[in-house]
Amino acid sequence: MKRGQKWAIGLGIAAAVLGAAWLAVAMWLPTDDDLVARLTAEAEERLGVKVTIGSARWALLPTPMVVVNDFRTHQAQPVVIRQLTAHPKTRDLLDRKLAFARIVIDDAVFPRNSVRAFHAKPGASALEAGDGALLERFEFRNLTWISYSGIPVIYDGEIDFDPHWRPRHAELRRPGIKPAFTLTLKREGDADRWQTRIHVGGGTGHGNVALKTAENGAMHLSGQLEPRDIEVASMMSSFNRRSVVGGKGSGQTVLSADGKSLGELARSLHTRTTFSVHPATVLRFDLDKTISTRGKERDGQTELQELTGQIDTQNTDEGMRATYTGLKARAGKYTATSNIMIYHRQIEASGTFYLVEGATGVPFTVNGPLDKPKLSMERGVMAGAAVGTAVLPGMGTDIGASIGGFFGRLFSGGEPQPAASAPVAPERN
Repeated sequence: MKRGQKWAIGLGIAAAVLGAAWLAVAMWLPTDDDLVARLTAEAEERLGVKVTIGSARWALLPTPMVVVNDFRTHQAQPVVIRQLTAHPKTRDLLDRKLAFARIVIDDAVFPRNSVRAFHAKPGASALEAGDGALLERFEFRNLTWISYSGIPVIYDGEIDFDPHWRPRHAELRRPGIKPAFTLTLKREGDADRWQTRIHVGGGTGHGNVALKTAENGAMHLSGQLEPRDIEVASMMSSFNRRSVVGGKGSGQTVLSADGKSLGELARSLHTRTTFSVHPATVLRFDLDKTISTRGKERDGQTELQELTGQIDTQNTDEGMRATYTGLKARAGKYTATSNIMIYHRQIEASGTFYLVEGATGVPFTVNGPLDKPKLSMERGVMAGAAVGTAVLPGMGTDIGASIGGFFGRLFSGGEPQPAASAPVAPERN
């Protein structure tokens, strides 16, 4: 037999084998309607809520992929995904196993309260088995996260996974925001330790996080960050929030969490931040004008020589609790100090306003809903409102709670409680 004939026969056999393999795969793949039904049932089983899917389809060329369109949960605020594209690993697919080289989400809405309402059965998902080979890369574009307080924020990002769901590299971005916001994690070799880089408000929050796993599967997350020269109002604006205070802040943050899953780590996340902003500015409130007009006029700004304190944030199953201690603001001869706790959109605060530092102070308290807190202090102390505002909830979410919120969203969408959007005015004479 001639060499050319041998090659022709070989190619013919190869074509026959490939054709048979193609036919077997095609017969194994479900129809579009069957695929929608299977995906809907699987999603409902794992999320614990009703789900609808507009359409779904398989494609084998140029590479295998499945495309899901118009995914929606049946909730008061539905989770919506316009398009999800999954690229299975070809070799695993031929072995009738499902693992993914890449999953991409385009145009999605994730309300925090709806995500927290999912009731997935423990262990129901193979994704919880800890085998990172199930997914190598996850990308999302134009993903809107709606916070506890209803504030929408759009993110882009991607995560590359090593085995056992360890991120090799991850990045979170706010598209179109200037100065830019980015949060980047980079794994240090094969160790469970990541370099953390945060750019926000024209400053940085660099540091590192580490994960230790015990033999019984219990995990402990720890880390340190160094917020440096972050313009507070710009940072808050990056997340569609209005800041009470302006100025560049710096400080030190430590964080920790414990659990047997990423979800448990996120729910137990605790951060502690000591910070200082000097000089600082109380925005939209003029202290001198308030005093001279006996509270009738207050529009403007107030310069502060210093603003310092500490904030502790604690994620819980019912949202974040923020506790502020040792807060101090100084504007000329006026000084105010305060301790605060914010939880479930309620504030409890107490402090002291000093007309002259070192002299007898005037106590004040703030209690009630964040959007309508009640200030109690002696009548006629008009200056207390401006300096008191600076040591109330505004600075908390501006520096410390934002750091805590970054990591909460990275793991499970934890979100800090919002600050009051305007200064608390004193009672008038």
